[in-house]
Amino acid sequence: MGSAVDNRAAAQRRFDMLFEANHPDIYRYCVRRLGPVDAEDAAAEVFAVAWRRIGEMPPDPASRAWLFGVAYRVVGNKYRHRRRQRNLSQRLRLIRSTEDPVERLGDDIDRLYLALDLLGATDRELLRLAAWDGLTRAEISAVLHINENAVDQRLHRARIRLRAHYDKLRIDRSHPSPEEASA
Repeated sequence: MGSAVDNRAAAQRRFDMLFEANHPDIYRYCVRRLGPVDAEDAAAEVFAVAWRRIGEMPPDPASRAWLFGVAYRVVGNKYRHRRRQRNLSQRLRLIRSTEDPVERLGDDIDRLYLALDLLGATDRELLRLAAWDGLTRAEISAVLHINENAVDQRLHRARIRLRAHYDKLRIDRSHPSPEEASA
């Protein structure tokens, strides 16, 4: 009976250390993807999974990437729903508007976000994990369940595609439409 209590106490200590060390990063990860309203619930869900599966969690330092993997799946579920709603809203706005969506771009940041939105979900996630979350290629490999060489190759191709979309949006914006030219 004493060993069960000791095991539970050890699990609680490990969880507390993991929570303290990783909650800020997991929360920021969720905020960037879901916004502040839903981020706290998503982060709480990540750590609820961590508590339930504390015995299955890999030892440190791999536990950080494991937590990001859980966060990736939690956010992914919420994100897919939001993306469907956003795509529908965008289509409805375009139907109601004769204005070209590129014309609404205000500056380079807007252009960058639009170029990021034009990428596939995997490319977006790779770029975000590397640039925004600062994960190493080994951590990204663990989060996405792909090997490290694949991370390098996919990240390289994602950057090329992002640059191509960004450049196309910049070029499209710099050339006036026929209506603007005649005005």
